[in-house]
Amino acid sequence: MVNFTILAGGYATYVASYSFNTEDNSLTYLNQYTTGADSQWIISHPTNKTILYVTSKSTPGELGVLSSFTVGPEGAMTLVDTIYSGGSGGTGPSYCAGLSTGQVAVTNYYSGTARVVPTERDYLHFSDDSTIVTFPVPTTGTQGMSEPHMTYQYYDELFIPDKGNDKIWRLSEVGGNPGYFAIHGEILQPIGSGPRHIRIRVVHYPRVDEHPNPPRGPRFPKWNFSFPFECIHHPPDPPAGSAFAAAEILIPEPTADYPIPYIYTSNRNLGVQDTRGDTIAIFENVDNNLVLRNQVYTGLDQIRGMMSGEQAGYGGEAYIVAAGSTGTAGVKVFKRTEGGANLEEVAVNTLIPTSMTFVWSNQHQV
Repeated sequence: MVNFTILAGGYATYVASYSFNTEDNSLTYLNQYTTGADSQWIISHPTNKTILYVTSKSTPGELGVLSSFTVGPEGAMTLVDTIYSGGSGGTGPSYCAGLSTGQVAVTNYYSGTARVVPTERDYLHFSDDSTIVTFPVPTTGTQGMSEPHMTYQYYDELFIPDKGNDKIWRLSEVGGNPGYFAIHGEILQPIGSGPRHIRIRVVHYPRVDEHPNPPRGPRFPKWNFSFPFECIHHPPDPPAGSAFAAAEILIPEPTADYPIPYIYTSNRNLGVQDTRGDTIAIFENVDNNLVLRNQVYTGLDQIRGMMSGEQAGYGGEAYIVAAGSTGTAGVKVFKRTEGGANLEEVAVNTLIPTSMTFVWSNQHQV
């Protein structure tokens, strides 16, 4: 039996904490902690799970902010630092990512900008010494504005999917100076596809120009192709007026119990809602072709964020937490079954009806 702590945030002035008990499959609300106006994304430090970063989303025209917290037992949060000078680097900070270098990357949806903020040695206090990367306004597509939505680190490089530009930007540090990043490449996507979130798991190198199967990751592999996988699949017999759009994507690492790295994507219905809720689509990569293995109805409406319990270790990879950004279904925990090819709902708490972003930890980590 393990007691996991789950932190949940999104479109609120607080982050809530829950306890998930794997013995009786109970999901218990614990407390909530004040963050900032319209806090949208939370992420823990990649190696120190007692450190949490939070972006507070602002209205258009006002700079967003980035804050750091310490996390104690049962998810108790204490504010340490907030960067106001230049803020998140723009407006509408939709995502933040703790980097292996100790820096924190923030993407700003409204202003089409990104900022990588250095931290001090404790990873809690921020430095203002960093540049703001501004992405160009698209000349093609349908959005008419840059809409960067997340940052994904792969070795020394940052990948930023831009919904408005239908591109994935490639950024790198300039001259080894923390906080100073610049665009050095791009990966074009089909016009109108709106890349939102990405994951990279390199087993094979489809359409790669050099360095196949390197002993270490290439510094800047020549990925000059469109990502070939469209991780959205309409459920069978949807209601009339349905309109589907993917949001989150997870690829938990293989384990003895889950040897196949299945791909889990939230399949949002933006139109007429199915009474069974949105689905989580489960894919398998078979010879670089996505094969749909399952569509799991969740009872949730607008799943914008979900997270694998592998963050917490101690068997957490068996679980996925998810919630809708609208509706009243609350927070749900699903257990991976059939080796990961299916999901079973095992716990739910409806006290807080909607959430968007999650972090897992356990009693050994705090």
